[in-house]
Amino acid sequence: MKRALFPGSFDPITNGHYDIIKRGIKLFDEVVVSIGINAEKKYMFSLEERKAFIEKAFENHPKVKVTTYEGLTVDYCKEIDAKFILRGLRNPADFEFEKAIAHTNRKLSKIETVFLLTAAKTSYISSSIVRDVIRNNGDYTLLVPESVRVK
Repeated sequence: MKRALFPGSFDPITNGHYDIIKRGIKLFDEVVVSIGINAEKKYMFSLEERKAFIEKAFENHPKVKVTTYEGLTVDYCKEIDAKFILRGLRNPADFEFEKAIAHTNRKLSKIETVFLLTAAKTSYISSSIVRDVIRNNGDYTLLVPESVRVK
């Protein structure tokens, strides 16, 4: 089975994430969308809310599994037998940041990172932008899957 891990904080999941996952399920037998737990970080949405947003968004996609994990991403990949890490790239800055992580992960393991370019229509969206729009009572509904439109 070709299983890929798509890790992130997903605070909240955006249409950009959604697009990468939908395209990823065409490439892999299973995409495990996993929320990394970082006790140091302040989140807008609870872990349970973030997990529910993703589960609801992909409730009709049996190839998508939603989990949480702590620690190194490569260790979690080994735990769930994922041979690939799936990542989306919006811009050159994302590429430089993700490239360094991918090289480190390859040094620590044999896990390959697969990059997908975000769709042009979602390339400007980030979770931090969505959070800012929400905090300022803006219309964030065009930036996120329907499952997040509950706030």
